[in-house]
Amino acid sequence: MVVGAFPIAKLLMLGIRQVSRPLANSIKANARRNEFFKRYVCLPPAQAYHWIEMKTKMRIMGFKSGMVQPLSEEVAADLGAELLGEGIVFFIGGACLFAEYMRQSTNSARKEEELNSTLQNLQEQVAQLSLTIEELDARIRENNRLIHSLPQPSK
Repeated sequence: MVVGAFPIAKLLMLGIRQVSRPLANSIKANARRNEFFKRYVCLPPAQAYHWIEMKTKMRIMGFKSGMVQPLSEEVAADLGAELLGEGIVFFIGGACLFAEYMRQSTNSARKEEELNSTLQNLQEQVAQLSLTIEELDARIRENNRLIHSLPQPSK
């Protein structure tokens, strides 16, 4: 078995994605307990999300835009923590996708460079063989000229 053929990078990315969910849950739990984190990180995005969601629903149902009641602090903290957790999972997943894309593009560029190098070598060999053929053709013509210039033996 070839060690280099084992996709260690893919296995590492899968491990990172599997760890992201418990990490997000841990951050959500800490966000609910920490007052500063709850007030300044969780509540504003939750209230904004609620406001946008309610405005969108009201417009879809055909109601005029009215006043949207803000969420209670506890509900907003839970929603903000959920948004934060999902954002972390999404960010980690996106980072894994980007890393895989970069790895694949690097491999692709390396393979393309190898192909270009091989093609260049083949073109040089063809040019060299072409010169050799021309040289041999010139020798054959010279030999034929010398043969024809020799006196013919009589019979």
